[in-house]
Amino acid sequence: MRCSVLSGFAEEPLAGTAATATAWLCLEQPGPWGRDALLESHLDPELGAELQRRAAGTGVRVLLIRRPGKHADDRTPARRRLYLASTKPGASWLEQADLAAPEEALELNFEALGAGRSTAFGTPVRDPLLLICTNSKRDVCCALYGRPIATALRLWECTHTGGHRFAPTGVLLPTGHLYGRIDHRLAERVVTEGIVADRCRGRSCFSPRGQVAEVAVRRRIGETRDVLTVVGETPGSATVRHTDGREWRVTLAKQPVPPRPASCGKSPDIAIALVATAIDELARINR
Repeated sequence: MRCSVLSGFAEEPLAGTAATATAWLCLEQPGPWGRDALLESHLDPELGAELQRRAAGTGVRVLLIRRPGKHADDRTPARRRLYLASTKPGASWLEQADLAAPEEALELNFEALGAGRSTAFGTPVRDPLLLICTNSKRDVCCALYGRPIATALRLWECTHTGGHRFAPTGVLLPTGHLYGRIDHRLAERVVTEGIVADRCRGRSCFSPRGQVAEVAVRRRIGETRDVLTVVGETPGSATVRHTDGREWRVTLAKQPVPPRPASCGKSPDIAIALVATAIDELARINR
């Protein structure tokens, strides 16, 4: 059976499993994608390697994206869409640019992007962007379950975002919240309602502890805006603050997950999930 089906049977928790990144760079590349898409696609592998090198250590995660539907690439020069997103809590932003050639992405200041500073490389995008992973060479579940959603809702497809056992997976920009076990209804809610807690894996700029805590607080108070941040962590807890001054201490515990494969073709193994066991509201901070 597929890894995503077995993960679902195991009721593996989603929160705390998001990839870590303070910013995202998403470059359009039509055609097939290999397992290591930046090096195994119709993108010049030297360019892909250079993008990886420049992103290393900056907090920037690089994805390839393509429009839904047929993925033919006749290698004819054409303008490429580029999205840039900073996930900085309370100050997230999304920009887009159309490049005459993909090499223009190397003009970007990766350190500035990773630190949340816009260099006006692109123009601001007001509406949120949901990308759906369809990187079948990394794991077939992503294409098998992700592509129908991207096609039906006309969403951009993207390369591996991590956690294909939770397919269909996606990332919401600019905040960097990742989702798993997405269906059509959830995808529509995320795009129209904001940062919903349902099936949220966490925000990429937070650690696993912070991801679990923020999702737990969102679920508790029904918050969908970019108004929460993690302000403290201990081995067994994390503190989440609202922009209105409210704070919550979320108690965390480790929970074993029944044996399941991390991806298709791998042997089942036991994992340890981090879960929220209590949420205590603290005294309001006057701001």
